[in-house]
Amino acid sequence: MKKWILALPLAAVSVPVWGQDGHTEADDSSNQIVIACYRTPEIVVTGLPLSLGDAAYSTQNIAMSAVHPIENALRQVPNLQQFRRSDARSANPTSQGITLRGLGGNASSRALLLLDGVPQADPFGGWVAWPGYESLAIGSARIERGGGSGTNGAGAVAGTIELFSQNSGNLIELGAAYGSRNSVDADVLFGRELGQGQLTISASYARGDGFIPIIESQRGSVDRPAEYEQAGLAVRYVAPISENTELQANVRAFTDDRERGFAFSENHNDGADASIRLVNRSDTGWQWSALGYVQIRNFDVSFGGVADDRNSVSRVFEQFNVPSTGLGARFEVRPPVGDSIELRIGGDWRRTEGVTNENFFFADNDTPRRSRRAGGSTATYGGFIEASAQIVDALILTGGGRVDFWSIDNGFRREIELINPFPGAVRSDEQFAGRSGTEFTGRGGFAFNVTDELKLRGAAYLGWRLPTLNELFRPFRVGDDATAANELLEPERVKGVELGLDWDSGNVAIGVTAFYNQLDNAIANVTLANGPGLFPGVGFVSGAGTFSQRQNLDSIESKGLEIDTEFDLGDLTDGLSVRVAYSYVNADVKSSGVATAVNGLRPAQIPRHNASASLRWEQDNGTGAAVSLRYIGQQFEDDVNIQSLNDAFTVDGRLGFAVNDSLLVETRLENLFNVRVEAGISGNNIIERTFPRTFWIGLRTKIE
Repeated sequence: MKKWILALPLAAVSVPVWGQDGHTEADDSSNQIVIACYRTPEIVVTGLPLSLGDAAYSTQNIAMSAVHPIENALRQVPNLQQFRRSDARSANPTSQGITLRGLGGNASSRALLLLDGVPQADPFGGWVAWPGYESLAIGSARIERGGGSGTNGAGAVAGTIELFSQNSGNLIELGAAYGSRNSVDADVLFGRELGQGQLTISASYARGDGFIPIIESQRGSVDRPAEYEQAGLAVRYVAPISENTELQANVRAFTDDRERGFAFSENHNDGADASIRLVNRSDTGWQWSALGYVQIRNFDVSFGGVADDRNSVSRVFEQFNVPSTGLGARFEVRPPVGDSIELRIGGDWRRTEGVTNENFFFADNDTPRRSRRAGGSTATYGGFIEASAQIVDALILTGGGRVDFWSIDNGFRREIELINPFPGAVRSDEQFAGRSGTEFTGRGGFAFNVTDELKLRGAAYLGWRLPTLNELFRPFRVGDDATAANELLEPERVKGVELGLDWDSGNVAIGVTAFYNQLDNAIANVTLANGPGLFPGVGFVSGAGTFSQRQNLDSIESKGLEIDTEFDLGDLTDGLSVRVAYSYVNADVKSSGVATAVNGLRPAQIPRHNASASLRWEQDNGTGAAVSLRYIGQQFEDDVNIQSLNDAFTVDGRLGFAVNDSLLVETRLENLFNVRVEAGISGNNIIERTFPRTFWIGLRTKIE
């Protein structure tokens, strides 16, 4: 897969689409619907129109461009975070799950991520392959904070993030940028009307020599820059098949190679997705949509054990082949029940299966002593019904419920000897009994327009998430630390309430939301012992490491406040705007039994304070400037709250100059003041940081 992706034209880069203010006109040939949303540019919704009842929930919309990778663009939403602070250029891919509202704790996603209706979490591990998205092809994102997605399926215990493809029209856009440490970003988009439909092809490429992740004062001779190389390709075709019905077909593929900054730390991740969807948007009759999709993933990763003086390293573990597959379908119908009433009825199904193949206990760097193979399958299928009503002009009520059936099947873990004196001898061969269950969830809320400018809203919800195959069956290591899987994990269940106020006076918008969430059976990596020693499920752990196991905690309680503000200063200077956002999260663990030690502590990787601000001036031709500020509060690396990651304040900037209508020159700075943003601390207190100061200069051109 990698060879044909890398053969794509490498003419483009992460430079913003000039003149892009997020406004996208509806295209008659594709019948896409333009929806005006709270204090953000209009977005294009690729499925059925937004629901009447969505006004009751805390939402935020973001217009995308190629200025940032998708994952970094989403970071402007307070309390939306990944398990680690690092991005996809230096993080381990398996640590990039996404969550909201302080409901983190491990690397699996607790927020449901969708692209044009298709779930995006890795079928095996629940993390997200961020290099697999071409920023040019995605026009906008819609974030709904709070659990219980209701109509979008299981998995949204913290919220739902929807990505929408954009309609490119007849356009070719390409560019190139060069950055610090021999970094290159490239992307290209080709859009053409084909018959009565729209064909869009997009591709991206990124590489860099990388930086040394370990902080300078702790480096040894083994530490080196963590290089990366990533590429992706996406093809989308949208065409009407009748007056009200549209066909959407999508195929995308990606490849992702990274190193973690020393020998035996390389990893590779690749995948391909395909989906087909029919959408009927009748103005007067039944509306409906039907979706089917497939995900194919594979990754391999190696782990090295570094000596305390960081002057030697040896291979200790490798996952040399982890294939997984996700299959799914979803349908929804909206019968015509009246001008002020909306009814949604539907169902969904998702199946995942995967296997991890591992070598460990290396006699030398090339000869493993033992091999492990583990995996299984999961399935969920359910149905939902949701109703919303405009009671009076100022009041909307909404509510609904769903029932889901789940199963965990075919689980196994098998270990064998690989070298003398007993090559091929079976050390363990475990077959895990299948399990199944039923989950009943629901949500409801209201939106009341107190005045033309002020809206009061409130919501309550229940949601759930099934453990991933990774959590159930796959042990793993990070440096000297080892974590065992747990085939007996129960599903996570969330219950929550929120109350919010939205003020919009035209030039000023302020949104404030207070929330309370309780995540029962929260899955976390619970520290059980310190090395050295032999431990079940992982084997030997050195004196520099810790032994943990995935456990269901009693609960995580999270309560807090979110504030979003936006100021349109166009009356002062055309194209000038300011946005400021802040979140406060007070989260703590409730636990007993073997996890009593973490009772009352803050969940790992959860900061209390998170804030962002941006000042942006941009003309229609792309000439402009922007400054973005971001603060992330102190957080703990570990569940026992001993290893602390310091807070950090970073500044990014951008300057753009349009030479003419077709050519843009741009410079960008990431982490202007080269602040040390700590991403992780190992058991022997070795600190890893995120990306240092990075300078970019690039060109972008359009051909229409």
